Amino acid sequence: MGVDLGELVPHTVLDLDELPKAKVAIDAYNALYQFLTVIRQPNGTPLMNSKGQITSHLQGLFYRTISLLELGLKPIYVFDGEIPALKKGELVQRSLRRERAAIEAKNAYESGQYDIAYKKSVQATKVNAQIVAQAKELLGYMGIPIIDAPFEGEAQASKLVIDGQAYACASQDYDALLFGSPRLLRNLTITGKRKLPGKDQHVDVKPELIELSKVLQVLGLTRSQLIELAILIGTDYNPRGFPGIGPKTAYKLIKEYSVLKKVLEVKKLEPDFDVDAVIQEFSEPKVTSNYQINWGAVNPEAIVNFLCEEQDFSRERVQSAINRLLVASRQSAQQSLEKWFS
Repeated sequence: MGVDLGELVPHTVLDLDELPKAKVAIDAYNALYQFLTVIRQPNGTPLMNSKGQITSHLQGLFYRTISLLELGLKPIYVFDGEIPALKKGELVQRSLRRERAAIEAKNAYESGQYDIAYKKSVQATKVNAQIVAQAKELLGYMGIPIIDAPFEGEAQASKLVIDGQAYACASQDYDALLFGSPRLLRNLTITGKRKLPGKDQHVDVKPELIELSKVLQVLGLTRSQLIELAILIGTDYNPRGFPGIGPKTAYKLIKEYSVLKKVLEVKKLEPDFDVDAVIQEFSEPKVTSNYQINWGAVNPEAIVNFLCEEQDFSRERVQSAINRLLVASRQSAQQSLEKWFS
């Protein structure tokens, strides 16, 4: 879920074709979650194959990745590794909330309350091991680079941007800014016309570019202060934050007292978590410099077998998309050669 900094940080709304033709480090779990959430039937049920297995993530991953390649972007998908110790308790609570939502969705659907069923079904969304394995398999057939993070995928994706190996970290969460990514791209995987959950209404979703340097300049904060502001609101490592403190209040407090320690002291706030440990998770994330970005060849036969034979995708649609993928891959390779010899 990440920290809620939306109403504080300045951002630039762009059209997809305005994005630089560059490598983008995508928080894979976040992208898969978005595909699973957005790509659904009218009653809230995700897309499934004839075996009753969910395929929304594969449809989103396949067609969106091709669209990004056609725009000249080079997606690199970064997957989560081990769960950080500070996050395990929150993930247990999320799992329980999803289980309750799934039951409520079933009950609502059976009683004809389809708007509620849709909303609860979305809340029950989860990314499991099978979904991750299928995503990696498909990306491998498409020749798209995959990186496995030691812990947080978003932190590792931010590391790629810091290292100059990618232009931006793509995620819906703002945590990349706390991890030090110079640039964050939101809405990259869900750009386009999107139906509002439970409403007969659509909105036009566009990419948002957020630059860390601009955020710090506009807010008049250091990155350390931004991290401490986020802790006051609540993060994945301290999800409850502090009662009555939202983004604007947290910003006001950090500006007034400069450091979190002083805020806690003056306001007599008693944290029920290890504040220093949370600060360290963001300021010194557990990432690796030992990664490789490997672009592979497109394997049309494997894609058709996986999506059409195993997942019941339309052969005609998949073949048409593969043709687009082959053209985009050749153009990407040509651009790389031109840069090398220029």
